[in-house]
Amino acid sequence: MKISYNWLKQFLKTEWTPEQTSELLTDLGLEVEGVETYQSIKGGLEGVVVGEVLTCVKHPNADKLKITTVNIGGNTPLQIVCGAPNVAAGQKVLVATIGTTLYTDEDEAWTIKKGKIRGEASHGMICAEDELGLGKSHDGIMVLDDAIKIGTPAADIFDIENDQVFEIGLTPNRADAMSHLGVARDLKAGLVQKDINLELITPSASAFRIDNRTLKIDIDVKNKDLAPRYCGVTISGLKVKESPEWLQHRLKAIGLNPINNIVDATNYVLHELGQPLHAFDAVKISGNKVEVKTLNKGTKFITLDGIERELHEDDLMICDAEKPMCIAGVFGGINSGVTETTTSIFLESAYFNPISIRKSAKRHGLNTDASFRFERGIDPNITEYALKRAALLIQEIAGGEITSDLVDVYPKKIKDFEVRLSFENAKKLIGEEIPKEIIKRILASLDIKVNNVTEAGLGLTVPAYRNDVQREADIIEEILRVYGYNNIKTTKKLNASISGISKFEDYKIQNIIGDQLVSQGFYEILSNSLTTPNYTTLSEQLKDEHNITILNALSNDLSVLRQSLLFSGLEAISFNINRKRADLKFFEYGKTYHGFGDKREEFKHLSLFVTGNQTSENWHNSSKKSDFFLIKGYIIAVLQRLGISRFNETPIKNDLFSEGIEFSQGKTKLVDFGLIKKPILKYFDISQDVLFANFNWDVILNLVKYNTIKFKAIPKYPEVRRDFALLLDDKVTFESIYKIAKQSEKQLLKNVNLFDVYQGKNLPKGKKSYAVSFTLQDENKTLTDKQIDKIMNTLQTNFEKQLGAELR
Repeated sequence: MKISYNWLKQFLKTEWTPEQTSELLTDLGLEVEGVETYQSIKGGLEGVVVGEVLTCVKHPNADKLKITTVNIGGNTPLQIVCGAPNVAAGQKVLVATIGTTLYTDEDEAWTIKKGKIRGEASHGMICAEDELGLGKSHDGIMVLDDAIKIGTPAADIFDIENDQVFEIGLTPNRADAMSHLGVARDLKAGLVQKDINLELITPSASAFRIDNRTLKIDIDVKNKDLAPRYCGVTISGLKVKESPEWLQHRLKAIGLNPINNIVDATNYVLHELGQPLHAFDAVKISGNKVEVKTLNKGTKFITLDGIERELHEDDLMICDAEKPMCIAGVFGGINSGVTETTTSIFLESAYFNPISIRKSAKRHGLNTDASFRFERGIDPNITEYALKRAALLIQEIAGGEITSDLVDVYPKKIKDFEVRLSFENAKKLIGEEIPKEIIKRILASLDIKVNNVTEAGLGLTVPAYRNDVQREADIIEEILRVYGYNNIKTTKKLNASISGISKFEDYKIQNIIGDQLVSQGFYEILSNSLTTPNYTTLSEQLKDEHNITILNALSNDLSVLRQSLLFSGLEAISFNINRKRADLKFFEYGKTYHGFGDKREEFKHLSLFVTGNQTSENWHNSSKKSDFFLIKGYIIAVLQRLGISRFNETPIKNDLFSEGIEFSQGKTKLVDFGLIKKPILKYFDISQDVLFANFNWDVILNLVKYNTIKFKAIPKYPEVRRDFALLLDDKVTFESIYKIAKQSEKQLLKNVNLFDVYQGKNLPKGKKSYAVSFTLQDENKTLTDKQIDKIMNTLQTNFEKQLGAELR
């Protein structure tokens, strides 16, 4: 939310600097995230001065250029080459001196430099109004009044609006602060706490009066639950045109584009007082009647953006005698707004049910300044005042007369909140006793009325616009934020309780594995659990009927809960590759969500993503691509770190993996991993291989609980290595060699390693050569050659019988 400092000072005549003000607002809970400078003329005409043209002669090398000498108040006149047709000696002109920065219509900066134009020196520029941002004309240079003194800065002649704009990160509960008035109220309370008492100056509406009753429009509120208060008045004889500059500057400063004086006036009051308003072209209101009601489900309605929408039976609509004109509190209709030909309007100011507005806005995917405020709850008691304020402003800038009574349909007054405050509870929650007089002063500065006082506490009335302050705890929070969190003393004593936490807590194990993966070059990612339903079309393993759909989805891309972590990871990979970061290793802990009829289930996963090169190219080593065995090594390292060393390995192929493997224990899957298929990668505009692993984290956590730490002494006796070069069928895997070896010698065989693979020339067709090493060790004595030969002979025999292997 943007707040103009100049606008804020219309409510409080403070002498504080913008920096001091932003600091106090932040302390009050209205966090100022940044301060921007706004200038009605970009650059503020800095470096532009008044000069007098002393001489003006034709350029010797160009028919349309002239050489001038200009006195700007310095010791010597400047020679400036000028192409304007109207430049002449004796004129007072605006000169942009060397080093001055000017801006184009697209806000591109360019600097005046000393140079030569067609061979003649030029030391500045005599400016037209469009070159300075003072207008749009480029017919010639600006010629000033002769009375203006030479050397006068241009900024002293023209009315330039200079403002500081606060970007406030408003929390959702602070609906009362969604306006300059609301921020000024808080600022006043903060200043009172610093013994600075300033009057809160609000715009006067006392001049409002009915000129005549020539344009009466009846108001019929049929649904008073959804529209507890509705006000309206007509204004006739007005003229739609551009807003005055001061109003345009106010809107531009907070990021709004001026439209016309009527619309600008309603926007101005919206951001001034926090009350949304809407101006209807009175001529377009059929039957001179406004009805506030709901319509049948499926009714067609075209909004201002030209989109035809189907209404819900709970959407509150502003209608005339024949048709809907506006989705109440959300968005106007295409034919109801103010145009250049409008001469009379019906001006609306209302308080709508916040829940109703929020649901309508979400249903239609609309988020407007009006709905933003209505759905959070505005001040129900400012409705009539804001209407009068807007009507007077429109009369001021557009003319016209008030041509009807101000109708205020308010059958049941919305009451203020009654709250009881205990001094003891305040002390307990704040951690310090604040003097009672200070508490009462703070409450008074916040417009919270003290009804009665006892030794134990206070009976309070909270204004209806503070719909976030309805409990004692809310009152205490208000006291504390105005008193100042920084003013509460901290103690050196630290109280803590000892709690029994299992070493198998999920977060502890996550941190252990996370640290391991980070040490291996992985980065952790955290993706949104909300995703698009379109991803279910990429895999037969994901079913549309298992999607859990969000009722109030912000968009179709965030409308369901994810069934897999794969696609959010691919989004992150695509994002990075598009920014020239192609060598990536990601991991993510997250949940997937599945709907099975009326049942909802969620499962936790750890996912790994590897793509690109293992190492960057350098003078010593060429780059090497990440491959299947690399991610397999990472996975085994994770399982071993968790004490899981025994698992079955099964090759898999499905609609996700072009080649993959599943690790399991019995029928329970621990992890599956593999190379993602090309069509899925193409969907995300990824042209390089991506390896993906999906750990069933819930199952793994359950296994970890039963694993114990095992250790043994370092062996005293040496190990022995023997190698075999085996000629095998090309379908034989190393895993089968490993298993046969381990079954053949369970005690002395410590390790089996594949260190070379060869296929091709000098080998029979369909054959390959594996070079395998075997490490043997007896922990109690030194192995003899006889023992070693016996084991190796057994291994050779088993390989020949079971695998058809031959020694090379």
